[in-house]
Amino acid sequence: MQKKMSLTFAAVALLALSVGGAQSQQQMSFFITSAGPGKGADLGGLEGADRHCQQLAQAAGAGGKTWRAYLSTQGANAVNAKDRIGRGPWMNAKGVVIAKDLAELHGTNNLNKQTGLSEKGEIINGRGDTPNRHDILTGSQSDGTAFTGAEDRTCGNWTKSTQGAAMVGHHDRQGLNDSAPMLSWNSSHPTRGPDGGCSQADLKSTGGDGLLYCFAAN
Repeated sequence: MQKKMSLTFAAVALLALSVGGAQSQQQMSFFITSAGPGKGADLGGLEGADRHCQQLAQAAGAGGKTWRAYLSTQGANAVNAKDRIGRGPWMNAKGVVIAKDLAELHGTNNLNKQTGLSEKGEIINGRGDTPNRHDILTGSQSDGTAFTGAEDRTCGNWTKSTQGAAMVGHHDRQGLNDSAPMLSWNSSHPTRGPDGGCSQADLKSTGGDGLLYCFAAN
């Protein structure tokens, strides 16, 4: 009898953990993609990037929200990343709040290696890990706005996997030194590499993997 009761309690505990995890992921409104689309910075434009976020969220049980990639574009019809992602608050797959609103997100937020989880609730490799995957594509300035001028910072508005460059942020807030850019989650440095700056190999060469920040916009 005692053995049966112990097994029953264990089963109940496992069920509670499972339900708790599912509820957290349903509440999830922010994640870093566990993988990129695989074509470097050619994401299929903003539409393709949003679709990638939506598909990963759907697979994780959080597809009931409208998901948007935190990306800016450049040019005559430039789009600011901060204008695409709703008003917050945003929480990760474990229920931890990343930022309560746009001002906090672009100010003193709670985004770091421990909280910047994937849609699966997993930690993304950072500086010091093998491989390092801390470069997250944003194409944005630190305030979440698009870059002006002729220098490409979005790999042709997320349609190129050869020549060009994309601005990335460091989700682990670490870099080669302690300067402000190296600690920035959304505007650390542009990509570069032997293929021109936008290929999958280029992204990996500077410590990335074509990953994105995804936010629930509703």
